[in-house]
Amino acid sequence: MSDAKTTARNTVKARMPEISDWTRTIWDYGETAWREYKSCDFYVARLREEGFEVEVGSGGMPTAFCATWSNGDGPTIGGYAEYDGIPGNCQAAEPVKKPRQGLGPHAGGHTDPHSALGMGAFGGFLAAKAAMEAHNIKGRLKFFGEPAEKVRGSKPIHAAAGYYDDLDAALSFHPFYMAPLCNTVRWDTHCGVGYGVIYEFTCDAPETWMAGAEASPIPASHAAARAPGATDAMMHMYNSAKALREHVMAPGQSWSMNETILSHGQATADNIPAQIAQIQYFIRISEISEAEHIIRGLDHFADLAAKLCHCQWRRHWVAKSRPGLANHALAKATYANLETVGAPVWGQEAQDFGRAIQTELGLTPMASPFLPMISELTPPEQAEEALRQMLPPTQRHFTSDDYTEFCWHAPTVRLYIGRPALAAPEGFAYPAWAMNAMGGDPACIDPMIEVAAQVIAMTALDCLMPESSVLADAKDEFVTRTGGGVGGDAWIAPLCDYAPPLNFRWPEYVTTRRGEDWVIPRR
Repeated sequence: MSDAKTTARNTVKARMPEISDWTRTIWDYGETAWREYKSCDFYVARLREEGFEVEVGSGGMPTAFCATWSNGDGPTIGGYAEYDGIPGNCQAAEPVKKPRQGLGPHAGGHTDPHSALGMGAFGGFLAAKAAMEAHNIKGRLKFFGEPAEKVRGSKPIHAAAGYYDDLDAALSFHPFYMAPLCNTVRWDTHCGVGYGVIYEFTCDAPETWMAGAEASPIPASHAAARAPGATDAMMHMYNSAKALREHVMAPGQSWSMNETILSHGQATADNIPAQIAQIQYFIRISEISEAEHIIRGLDHFADLAAKLCHCQWRRHWVAKSRPGLANHALAKATYANLETVGAPVWGQEAQDFGRAIQTELGLTPMASPFLPMISELTPPEQAEEALRQMLPPTQRHFTSDDYTEFCWHAPTVRLYIGRPALAAPEGFAYPAWAMNAMGGDPACIDPMIEVAAQVIAMTALDCLMPESSVLADAKDEFVTRTGGGVGGDAWIAPLCDYAPPLNFRWPEYVTTRRGEDWVIPRR
């Protein structure tokens, strides 16, 4: 192992106490998509203290940023933090089910957790910077703040705005979230397409509903039949998409389409039709053409629902993320660094926390409460083989995550590190709060962060050091897989052709005379 890598690893170890504190800060904020104001500000302040130049609001997104640091001419290595949580997952860092202090259970919270994802990557970039300074390694680090990942929000926008165009390689890290992707890297089967779309129904002329010779001269007559309105249109849309799903996309591959209602109604009188309603759909599927086909089906449902309920409809884009692209050269180098560092190891304090959860849930606490796989390495080819057994042979991609946007601008690796996950008796499933709680406990989550940061720093150095062939090999493979590099025959251009979807009714924290609370009050 090179002296530079040793410096990077030692930097991570030395700085873990503050990285741990930073992680808990972001975890406690628990902010959600497009509303991560405190989290973004926190990163920006830390980056500037570390000597990075930071553009705030990159790509027109108030909670995004683009930070750069240079040590002279050399390759540009990209990485990023995510920091959005999920509504309805407000959990204290305690081995009992309870919301964080001062909040109700419907507030936002970190599940994956992105709080640790971001700090694992940030710690890695700080360690790479320290090694570059200590050993005079030339190059540039480019670190992004990527909000709203849960709706695939920022990366398609950053990509279309040109922020990734100058990258020579990109490093993507995510905490382990499903077998067999634990302590490994993606090989051939990368994440697929993610399309997010909002259908908006408006009832702008309710007085013309069923108008005729016998219509009331007073449109708002309390005795008159009112127009169905936007809520009814949205419900018809909801039911149609549920009932006719298999008539839009036939079975034969794994795909999902989930919906959530963003807003509806506003009427406070029984005879006033709802003027506006919005429903969001998110589609995870392998190919762009398949996602476009599903959108045509949803458009059809929206059009008919609007006509039936005396409404107009509009489609608003939230996300169009491309499928991923493999890069074996960069994946091999990253996994080799993971082999050097080793899988995370959890100490007695973390195990005690896990056993306390088991006791709380009425289980017999286990001598070894965690799943063995979180402390075991999985070679990427072995993980690939296991993953393919879950999928039809013709399906090229699986699940979705917008790290894939980086893949079409530079060689990209997707790294997974084990996070605390409890072993379970046969037939038992842990509630979500249990894993969420461990994400906020330093003893439980820090081992993953430390390993991730070391591996990221070492891989960045592999790409920066002149004596290494990793970057050249990765670039050659990128050119081959894209049919000529950016703009090549097999290259996919950015899909984003929409403005950042900032002004919808995204859930968020609000400040009132009662103090800060979630949009759904505690009481």
